[in-house]
Amino acid sequence: MATTRERGSHWEQVAESFLNGRGLQTLARNYNTRCGEIDLVMQDGNTLVFTEVRYRENDGHGSGADSVTRSKQRRIINAASRFLQCHPSEGGRSCRFDVVSIGAEEGRTLLNWIRNAFDAG
Repeated sequence: MATTRERGSHWEQVAESFLNGRGLQTLARNYNTRCGEIDLVMQDGNTLVFTEVRYRENDGHGSGADSVTRSKQRRIINAASRFLQCHPSEGGRSCRFDVVSIGAEEGRTLLNWIRNAFDAG
């Protein structure tokens, strides 16, 4: 049986491949700071995309997207701010926060890509 970290890594790779297939480029994976973590930092044209990946085996407690609480959003925003401080060359770009919610229905894997899932403000 895979660990929680291994399962998370697997679903992050699935989301990354999905986004790469839609034209986004990967800049960083699992960007960690004291403030929080960002699963994927992507580039969509001239936009930096900070992406949270959430998997739920069943939606009995809501979708993966529902689990991105305001508190989690603040941690992602803080980590994104730190990313921009550490990568000043990226600072002139527009930014957005996306969520890729992954679940299963009738044995099929479903991905829901939510662009601009939340704002930094």
